Amino acid sequence: MTQPSVVENVTEEFSIEGITESSILRYFQSLNAGEFAATAALFAEDGTMYPPFESGFVGPDAIAGYLEKEAQDIKADPHKGITEILENEQIQVQVAGKAKTSWCSVNVLWVFILNQQRQITAAKIKLLASPQELLALRRD
Repeated sequence: MTQPSVVENVTEEFSIEGITESSILRYFQSLNAGEFAATAALFAEDGTMYPPFESGFVGPDAIAGYLEKEAQDIKADPHKGITEILENEQIQVQVAGKAKTSWCSVNVLWVFILNQQRQITAAKIKLLASPQELLALRRD
């Protein structure tokens, strides 16, 4: 018998203060579970992820490829968020928290834009650190 994927089974135990959008909750659950294809499937066909220090990755295939390569060691620790309705019935969700790796932890702001179908059309990941802190994080 196969286990349901994290994306199909949003548990009551996982929550982010101020966030009720299931696609955002599933984003963090699937990301932390290493289910990068499931994370990417939450994006619209033309959805774009903007990771720190990178130009955008467009579409679920490109996003999944990026996550498979770069997110293996990263755990997102979202703390709280806010949601607001934008023009064209789009929704902006901002989530503050930390991104943790085996070698560091940094404050992060995730900014998501959702379309009317609740698909992610844009996800911007902003590191909230000083330039000196960012330089110290650089891998050689």
